[in-house]
Amino acid sequence: MPILSTTTTIANILNFAGPDMIVVLVIVLLLFGAKKLPELARGMGQVAKEFGAARDETARELSQSGPKAVRQPKLVDEKSEELSAR
Repeated sequence: MPILSTTTTIANILNFAGPDMIVVLVIVLLLFGAKKLPELARGMGQVAKEFGAARDETARELSQSGPKAVRQPKLVDEKSEELSAR
């Protein structure tokens, strides 16, 4: 039984194979030009880095808060309060 990898990449999500990816890269090169590609890649890298940091921060906040942070409302029984007040 083969072991299936759970690693997902953009190419897997969009179902791009090698030749398809090359065509897309050539189109990007034609649209943006060779001089703009490093700047474009740098910007995409910064976006990915910020997204990862925000995801990690959200996960950390959720794990720190846990179920203890949510207080259950106290049910008030009017009859027992009247009896204890007497």
